[in-house]
Amino acid sequence: MTDAVLILILAGLAVFVGAVVQGSIGFGLGLVAAPVLTMLDPALMPGSIQVVNATLPLFTLAVEWRRADWRGLGFALLGRLPGSAIGAVIVVHVSATSLGVFVGIMVLIAVALTARAMAVPRNGWTTTAAGFASGVTGTATGIGGPPMGLVYQNARGPEIRATLAAFFFLSACQSLLILWWVDRLPVRALWSGALLIPFLVVGFLVSGPLRRHLDGGGVRRAVLVVAALSALALVAQSLL
Repeated sequence: MTDAVLILILAGLAVFVGAVVQGSIGFGLGLVAAPVLTMLDPALMPGSIQVVNATLPLFTLAVEWRRADWRGLGFALLGRLPGSAIGAVIVVHVSATSLGVFVGIMVLIAVALTARAMAVPRNGWTTTAAGFASGVTGTATGIGGPPMGLVYQNARGPEIRATLAAFFFLSACQSLLILWWVDRLPVRALWSGALLIPFLVVGFLVSGPLRRHLDGGGVRRAVLVVAALSALALVAQSLL
């Protein structure tokens, strides 16, 4: 087995798990997959994860688009525009090694915020702020879900999945355009992202039946543990 095939399989497994999580609770693809992809091949990031970030929401929207909070989505996108510009600056000026550390630290911060389940009121100001934070981390690292998940944590399952799916699709497309504009979107990253889509599709299909049967609290804790361990491994690898 060649190194390229092994990287594809490992990256595919990470995307599969992330797709199962996101298909079930509304976010988590980047949180699970981004640290693994960065460890396997930093040159693929963040372009490859943005390709799958733009693809998975389409499946969710095809089923639940009527449940989206379109007003909240507008505020979130308003905040994401300047956040994405800052994320692009980070990508341009941060080395591959430093980017690995940055991704790891962002994951750990996201895990801490998600684990605390802080009480955040959902209004125009908080949704715009969440969009801004998501723009920074999403463009720079491919991990933009936790800020939005925090704001929508008390929404019903279909509403959070549909709203975040619409946000993630538009956000990922925006990030891909910005990365291309600043010359940080190699063709290899796009091809690698495309090769991961079959793993993503299988993960989404698996998530459907699981939504009704999985213990949300147990799944949430497991995701946070896996994401934290991946982030710590990524930081250690980048520093050594």
